Amino acid sequence: MKARKASETLAITTKVVLPNETNTLGNLFGGQLLAWMDLIASVSAHRHSRRVVVTASVNNVSFNSPISHASIVTLEAKVSRAFNSSMEVFVDVFVEDHVTGVRSKSNEAIYTFVAVDQNGGPIHVPELIPETPEEVERFNGALRRKQLALILAGKMSPKDATELKALFTEE
Repeated sequence: MKARKASETLAITTKVVLPNETNTLGNLFGGQLLAWMDLIASVSAHRHSRRVVVTASVNNVSFNSPISHASIVTLEAKVSRAFNSSMEVFVDVFVEDHVTGVRSKSNEAIYTFVAVDQNGGPIHVPELIPETPEEVERFNGALRRKQLALILAGKMSPKDATELKALFTEE
């Protein structure tokens, strides 16, 4: 199975926030944004694995600023690391200024997807090759995030978390 570059997994979509997607304050529902992020992240994971993918977890969501009615919202998703059958996907959310066209980052999320076969069982995915400094940073952080999740789920002993230990000890 041939490794793929992170850039090959980039998926982008742009939306306009409509009235029925807003709350009583005129801001985009958080659940609507989560659905948009899940969808674009699944496209990115599919581009990497070329398989059916299912959402395994939403590892982190940051609602840093509200997104108001009529905003132009662009979501960019890219696989940050591939493991055996799972892939971590970063989603960055940008809001475009109506007048200047300048985009500002308003939200981000980290999703995990698993590639599955025709019976719904996990299937191996290709390795990921990070190229840019941001891709390398996210790639390196993905193993720490995975180890932390495994420890919290009781599936890994803290003493076996080599990447996490490296953050706190000098060797």
